[in-house]
Amino acid sequence: MMDKNKPSRPKVLFFDVNETLLDLTVMKKKVGDALNGNDSLLSLWFTTMLQYALVTSASGQYKPFGHIGAAALQMVAANNNIVLSETEAQNIVVKSMQNLPPHPEVKEALALLKKEGYKLVALTNSSKESLENKFKNVGLTSYFDVLLSIESVGKFKPFSETYHWAAAEMNVNNEDCMLIAAHGWDVGGALWAGWRAAFVSRPGQQKFPLAPDTGITASDLNQIAQILITY
Repeated sequence: MMDKNKPSRPKVLFFDVNETLLDLTVMKKKVGDALNGNDSLLSLWFTTMLQYALVTSASGQYKPFGHIGAAALQMVAANNNIVLSETEAQNIVVKSMQNLPPHPEVKEALALLKKEGYKLVALTNSSKESLENKFKNVGLTSYFDVLLSIESVGKFKPFSETYHWAAAEMNVNNEDCMLIAAHGWDVGGALWAGWRAAFVSRPGQQKFPLAPDTGITASDLNQIAQILITY
């Protein structure tokens, strides 16, 4: 007999990549070094990158996410009397993003979800080439059925159209999708787009209090996987 109180199983699990799956510590160290060791500027750099990614999309433009990150680094550096050329900034941001290690529990959690029959899709603001290289370099490619970059639609998450596009790419309805991410803006965007969501509460990350609540919140991906296999 079916348990009416038991949540239905999502048809597709979409995973954010940076910080959700991959540990950004190495990249943050390189960015911090470029900012003369002023670690307090790291969060400002990251939020500036997200701000200008949204500005780019809202203006009907597209630039690779890594290039926006490099431009944001130049801006934060300039406000602190540090001069970085475009080439220097891109070498710091773009190249350091190619060899980010997965968080310790990630492979085990993905393997469990795959074994349980879930369809796993990576959904990232990074370019398709960057995504493919990242996963190849750290051995994550085989865990995923599909790798999706917003580069194909030209609009960054959390625009609703981007989540709708991803659902259409997988030929499923929005209500059959679940985003798993470590960013409040990302899970909020997914929920507002009609998806379900699970929040990975990595250190320093919080859900947006004005967004709908996620169905699942846990401190790491393995805990989320343990919940999902009961569906």
